[in-house]
Amino acid sequence: MSKIYSFKTVQTIQASLDEAWEFFSNPANLQKITPSSLGFEIISKHHGEKMYAGQIIEYKVKPILQIPLYWMTEITHVLEGKYFVDEQRFGPYSLWHHQHHFKVTNEGIEMTDIVHYKLPLGILGDVANSLFVKKQLKGIFDHRYEIVEKLFNKAG
Repeated sequence: MSKIYSFKTVQTIQASLDEAWEFFSNPANLQKITPSSLGFEIISKHHGEKMYAGQIIEYKVKPILQIPLYWMTEITHVLEGKYFVDEQRFGPYSLWHHQHHFKVTNEGIEMTDIVHYKLPLGILGDVANSLFVKKQLKGIFDHRYEIVEKLFNKAG
């Protein structure tokens, strides 16, 4: 049985809570903060423009050797301006649970992401995580951090 892995990222955004929430809760903006090398594309036709609990969003993503994979997530929890959770329903992981939290601070909006994931294939999934999956996920979230800095904090 493979392990469940987790990681957490925290970033302060120089924006109002409404601006941050509006951007991150809009599924269309996912492509803007995802590395182009992943070939990320939203393919669902009826996902809507505003996030809501029960929302299904379908994607194509090319995480390995540019081989397209189908990924479906469901937005399972939404508390407007506070947090939302997406969970994989179909896709490359045995488990994908991603929490997005937003908190007003004196420095701006503190955005925290907490991800729990599990890979298929038991011990082979654990080996894949050690060899490349963990590094790839770190790269995706590092890229996202840089893009958010440019969009909201006017860095670089």
